[in-house]
Amino acid sequence: MGKTQGTFTVFYDGQFWVGVLENVTGEKLTACKVTFGAEPKPSEIYDFIIAYYSRMKFSPEITVTVKESSKNPKRLQREAKKQMQNVGIGTKSQQVLKLQHESMKIQRNNVRKENLENQKQYQFQLRQQKKKSKHKGH
Repeated sequence: MGKTQGTFTVFYDGQFWVGVLENVTGEKLTACKVTFGAEPKPSEIYDFIIAYYSRMKFSPEITVTVKESSKNPKRLQREAKKQMQNVGIGTKSQQVLKLQHESMKIQRNNVRKENLENQKQYQFQLRQQKKKSKHKGH
């Protein structure tokens, strides 16, 4: 069984507070974007993840290389400080979220095309019925 690592990053994008949940399992990365209204408290974030994790729509997996971090406590402290100063989400997560956005876009377009075809077929049937009713005679 592989190692699983998850990070949840919350940042302000200028209009809303956004959270990005990144899951790395083995060498596969998936991400999910969640939009909050007001700034969430840590306890609210925890409760949200516990309650809605199973309903989150994660992006398709991409392969990433995971390097083992050293266990030097000073280095870990510096990395934690750097992550706290870092705003936004990582480029790999952005790629994953972009892939998810594209796939959802394709699905919406397919549904829209199907609905448009159904509507055209319905209009055609109505025209045909109207023609037949005109030619019935008295």
